[in-house]
Amino acid sequence: MAEIAGALDPAATVAVKAPGGGIYGRRRRRQKIFRFVVLLLFGAFFIIPLYAMVAFSFQGTEPGTHTLSAWTSIVSYPGLLSAITITLELAVITGVVTMGLLLPTMIWVRLRVQRLSRVIEFICLLPLTIPAIVLVVGLAPVYRQIRIHVSLSALMLFGVYVILALPYAYRALANGLEAIDARTLAEAARSLGASWFTVIVRIIIPNLWQAILNATLLTVSLVLGEFTIASLLLYVNLQVALYDISRSSLNAGVLFSTSAAALLFSFVLLLALSYVGRRRSRARGIR
Repeated sequence: MAEIAGALDPAATVAVKAPGGGIYGRRRRRQKIFRFVVLLLFGAFFIIPLYAMVAFSFQGTEPGTHTLSAWTSIVSYPGLLSAITITLELAVITGVVTMGLLLPTMIWVRLRVQRLSRVIEFICLLPLTIPAIVLVVGLAPVYRQIRIHVSLSALMLFGVYVILALPYAYRALANGLEAIDARTLAEAARSLGASWFTVIVRIIIPNLWQAILNATLLTVSLVLGEFTIASLLLYVNLQVALYDISRSSLNAGVLFSTSAAALLFSFVLLLALSYVGRRRSRARGIR
C-alpha cells in the first residue's frame, strides 16, 4: 500500500512515514490527550474529596488554626484502637482462609476435574446475588446458638467475610488461571516426575502471584469497609466504631482522620502489592 501511495503521490508517502506526522500521528496525539483528560477528571474525582477530608481533620477549634488532635485521638479515643486492631486481624484471617480454600480448589479443578468449573463458579459467585441483610437473617440464629455455649469475639466474623469475598477472589484468580496455560505446565512437570503437590506449589502458584495479590487486596478492602453484617450481628469493627463516632458531632475530626487513615492505608497497600508483583514478575523474567 505504501508503494502504491508513493507512486500516486510521493508527498503522501513522506507525510505517512514522517515521525509524529500524518493521519496516524494526529490520531495518536488525540488519543493521548483524551486519556490524559479522562485520568485527570477521575483523579480529581477521587483526590479532591480525600483532600477535603484530610484538611478538615487538621482544622482547629478556632477559624484558621490547625491541630493534630484529631489524629492523636485515634489512639486515645475509647474503643477505636481495639476496633482498628480487630478489623486488621479480621482482614489477615479472612485473606488467609479465602486463599487457603479457594486457590487449591480452583487449581485442582482446572487441572483434574474441569467439568466442575461451572459448578465452582456458580457457588463462588452466588453471594453477589444475596443481599447482606439476607445473609444476616440466616446466620444470626447460628451465631446466637454458638454464643449460648461459647463467648465469641468479633474475630468470628471471618466466616461471613470469607463468603462475601468469594466472588471477588474467585474472579481475580480465574483471570490469572486463564492468562497461563496451566494444563500444559502441569503435564510438562508431571512428565519430568514432579508430584501434584510440586506442580501446584512450585509451578502453578508462582505464575499466579499477581492474581493472588489482587485477590488478597480485594478481600482486605472488603473487610476494611464492611459495616452491615458486623452492625446487625452486634459486633464492633472499624466501620461500626466510625458510625458510633459520627453520631456525636463533637468528634467529627476523629471520624474524618480515621476514615482518611483507612483510605490511605488501602492505597499504600495497593501500591505495595503492585510493587511486589512487578518485582517478582521482573525477577522471573530475568531467570
